[in-house]
Amino acid sequence: MLGGGIVSGSAILVGGDPGIGKSTLLLETMGKLAKAGEKVLYITGEESPKQIKMRAERLDASSENLLVYAEINLERILESIRKIKPKAIVIDSIQTVYAQNLESAPGSVSQIRETAYQLILTAKSMEVPLFLVGHVTKDGSIAGPKVLEHMVDTVLYFEGDKGHPFRLLRAVKNRYGSVMEIGVFEMKDMGLEEVSNPSALFLAERPENASGSVVVSSLEGTRPILVEIQSLVCPTVFGMPRRTVVGIEAARVSVLVAVLEKKIGMNLSSQDIFLKVAGGLKLEEPAVDLGVIASIASNYQDKPVNPKTVVFGEVGLAGEVRGINQAELRVKEAASLGFERCVLPKDNAKKIRSPRSAGSGVRGRITQNLEIIGVSSVKEAMDVLF
Repeated sequence: MLGGGIVSGSAILVGGDPGIGKSTLLLETMGKLAKAGEKVLYITGEESPKQIKMRAERLDASSENLLVYAEINLERILESIRKIKPKAIVIDSIQTVYAQNLESAPGSVSQIRETAYQLILTAKSMEVPLFLVGHVTKDGSIAGPKVLEHMVDTVLYFEGDKGHPFRLLRAVKNRYGSVMEIGVFEMKDMGLEEVSNPSALFLAERPENASGSVVVSSLEGTRPILVEIQSLVCPTVFGMPRRTVVGIEAARVSVLVAVLEKKIGMNLSSQDIFLKVAGGLKLEEPAVDLGVIASIASNYQDKPVNPKTVVFGEVGLAGEVRGINQAELRVKEAASLGFERCVLPKDNAKKIRSPRSAGSGVRGRITQNLEIIGVSSVKEAMDVLF
């Protein structure tokens, strides 16, 4: 996530909702560094040293090189950093630290700006990597001034639904590496564990031959992840039909419903539509458009999509299916998980090089026993799927 390693003197901001696992992630990371023989300093302003010790023992992160200091006074924190000279520093969280020369309360804009500046300046002068924990506000941004994100070298967001065990770590800014990487973790009793094959995990409990269930391929950073989209379409009993969406932008789903009504002739204006992404993921890229349309059409007609089929592609207002990026990566991920058919934009299907061909056209191409079916419109996709 950091570009292959921790750069000396770098400032890394880790943001996320309260209770999502930021402290757990950093405590596990510091524990591994400490066990490798590096002296690290974990400064907490929200928990007592005893609480940190109990958590470290549960996470198997305890080490004599992992030093814990409960303090929120900036001057004392800087003094301890200069005295101990650790190899890495964690401030949990930056909203609790305050400088005595400012009269405002901890967590205010001026306090966050000043304390972060002093900590970053000290870390860079000592060439020590600094991790700052920042809470996220209701609108999803780091609490405090936006300048805090400009002051640090790397910004990581820790995301996830508290009702699900999966967590995503995204890089929003990185001066020393790519922002196209993503880390997938599962929260367990012993802490966070890396998920090496997230696609298989998200599809583990998928129902077979259920209408409204469609597998789509979403690109999270440079990693393709196969996830399930579920839809439920039923006649409304209210004057205004309901549209309830979880995991995808509701406005985009409304647009796709309008395309189904206009181009396919489905009467959805009198139907309640409920749609969700299984596993608690949030899908933002347009490549899932075709999967959303297939899911809604499947449940409306009560016709299941072949469970061995993967669907992806961007849908325009004219009902056309547009090409998307990194189609070959998505196809390879589907093939590795045993899927037999892939419905994707025709432009992408033409560019995918297959080792053998089962026909002269795009339809019938095989890639590692995976049939590639290119479609140029929503109507074509409906004919193929149903």
